[in-house]
Amino acid sequence: MAGLFEGRTVVVTGGTGALGGAVLARLVADGARCRVPTAKAAMPEDFALAKHPRVVVVPGVDLGDIASVDTLYREVPNLWASIHLAGGFAMSPVADPDDGSDVFAEMMDANARTAFLCSRAAARAMLAAGTAGRILNVAARPGLDPRKGAGMSAYAASKAAVAALSVALAEELKGAGILVDAVAPSTLDTPANRRAMPKADFSKWVSLEAAAEAIVHLAAPENSAVSGALVPIYGRA
Repeated sequence: MAGLFEGRTVVVTGGTGALGGAVLARLVADGARCRVPTAKAAMPEDFALAKHPRVVVVPGVDLGDIASVDTLYREVPNLWASIHLAGGFAMSPVADPDDGSDVFAEMMDANARTAFLCSRAAARAMLAAGTAGRILNVAARPGLDPRKGAGMSAYAASKAAVAALSVALAEELKGAGILVDAVAPSTLDTPANRRAMPKADFSKWVSLEAAAEAIVHLAAPENSAVSGALVPIYGRA
């Protein structure tokens, strides 16, 4: 029996990460052909799905550079969906005297700028082909509930920008059959988060499988009506 994404191509940024691996596993199981851009010059050695016949890793892509992103999407055949998992995180208390970096610019570049450039390139590719499609961004709980962003205000602001971008694009593109949504997870249960917060109650975190299920559902052809949604994925937190 054909899968939900049979014959369809999906771009997944951040596909070599923990959540990306879970999303890709669901997509390829449902028949998708996936393009996974990475900033590295070669395929990551620890990428489990690197040899899957329907996964193509595209090295040397700078998701913050307009030309690099546009080139990526121009070379994607039969684009159906673009899922943007790439981003960054930083704890950044505003009164921290040791933080000399421009963390606000860094978070906006890593989260909002990459989401905008990829969403724009994906939308242009779909519009040029005259096809419907799906665009899926990842905000975060602090982006929807800024009180949860205490101590990480730059990150919260960048994810709020991703949420606003997603809703605005959904309205702009609704006449073309291009649905745009965003999920907003709380803490994901990843190995990196467990190492960073070893005393936390992991049972309250969101599993990668649960987050991937929500993302893939919104990107699927069967989602024919949900657009402009900001879907909270908070687990038991």
